[in-house]
Amino acid sequence: MIVVLTPEQMRAVDAQAVNIAGEDALMTTAGTRIAERLRSMLRPGGRVAAFAGPGNNGGDAFAALALLEPQHERVVYVADAESGSPARREAMWRTRAAGVDVRPLPTNDAELADALRASLAVDGLFGTGARLPIAPPYAAIARALDARQRTVLAIDIPSGIDALTGAVSDDAVRATATVTIGAAKPGLFLEPAREYVGECWLALIGIDPAFLSAQPRTFAALDNDAFVRMLPVRPANGDKRTSGAPLIIAGSGQFPGAAVLCARGAARAGAGYVTVAAPAAVAQTLRAHLIEQVVVEISNDASPEAVVDELIDISSHNSSVAIGPGLGLDDRTGAIVTGFLERNELPVVVDASALFHLSKHLDVLRGKKAVVTPHAGEFARLSGKGTIKPGERVDRLREFVVRTGIATLLKGSDTLVFDGASMHINSTGTSALATAGTGDVLSGIIATLASQGLPVADAARAGAYWHGLAGRHAASIRRVGVVADDIADSLAAALPEGQTPNDSLRRLF
Repeated sequence: MIVVLTPEQMRAVDAQAVNIAGEDALMTTAGTRIAERLRSMLRPGGRVAAFAGPGNNGGDAFAALALLEPQHERVVYVADAESGSPARREAMWRTRAAGVDVRPLPTNDAELADALRASLAVDGLFGTGARLPIAPPYAAIARALDARQRTVLAIDIPSGIDALTGAVSDDAVRATATVTIGAAKPGLFLEPAREYVGECWLALIGIDPAFLSAQPRTFAALDNDAFVRMLPVRPANGDKRTSGAPLIIAGSGQFPGAAVLCARGAARAGAGYVTVAAPAAVAQTLRAHLIEQVVVEISNDASPEAVVDELIDISSHNSSVAIGPGLGLDDRTGAIVTGFLERNELPVVVDASALFHLSKHLDVLRGKKAVVTPHAGEFARLSGKGTIKPGERVDRLREFVVRTGIATLLKGSDTLVFDGASMHINSTGTSALATAGTGDVLSGIIATLASQGLPVADAARAGAYWHGLAGRHAASIRRVGVVADDIADSLAAALPEGQTPNDSLRRLF
């Protein structure tokens, strides 16, 4: 599991660690980890320029450059070399002793352009201690540290980003890579900050794990080990139904593919027996595409009440439900959806068209084993509070779940899952998933995991993580043109093998 701490929690942990190990030792270790990453980014004989702020983020920059080999031209630009903590001043003295050039911060465009002749720039301005917006003279420097123009490594979090919310100031640093210290911070994972972070690396600096684990789990994120441990194990003596038997209620004449993709996602995630219930008018089309899955017909003419009775009877042979992908938006379908959800007692994933019908009937899910999976537009309608503004995703999701009691997966490159306990941030998001139908595949994955015994919120967490891994795998095979079916087909190959190395510096995303 990735330890994710709020800035306030991280400050409390830092204070405990300083009392045990001393601030200078922690800063030196942080510098060692940062220097390790810098070496991998520097070309032979390259020039590295670090910009050190007044706090310990600047001290970490000093400590890192002091450890780089002298064949690199090394310069630290600093406003006040003598300011800050004793550990920061000690790091500065070691830097000078190692032959690193220490210069005043650039004060005009010409000086800044000269400083940025470096092949690699280091943002050691503020990190999690930034107060937004960034004040002069740092704002111009932060704005110039732009990965679209040069290689930039940020220490802890790019300066100008809110480490809690992921909000981004106009002058925020845009990094090629970020080395976050001690524990991950929520803002690293959240949009719009995520695209400013670049590659995200976690540096362990010797903080007692007990200090980290003692903090409340306000936020959480899976890594490969935690994900694999969550996956249900198929029993040696299991049959096709005990191996997972989700019911997929999906599809229409306009959107038959949604039902196909959801069913394939469920099957490729390991379900032993997938049943698809679809309107009679589209059933034959689905059977042409679904060979291993059973397709049952929903009457086109029966009353909504009769169709609900039929679906409840069908579901008695299943162990979970996914409802919504590709269903119609008409009133009859709405009556069927809400009537079924009111009577259903199985774990259920509610997606797509079913969310449209549910927006005025949220009460039918209260107390149920259910998770809803809206994207931002669907959530705006479902929540009744309109469009989500940048930096609001966490607060808006928390308010909705507390108010309704419904576990929710809010889709996006920074997919969030909240059930009233810790806010889970998914770390495997990829732009490869930005194509039609991938959400249908995700619903199938979650339904399978729930049918195999995972609580629905855990199924959503694990499903989102696996979905992202599959997207990355598909993109590694197809540089362009990844489609939703590729995601389903990549699920098995994307499963992690072995344990995540317990490295002191490891990549998070």
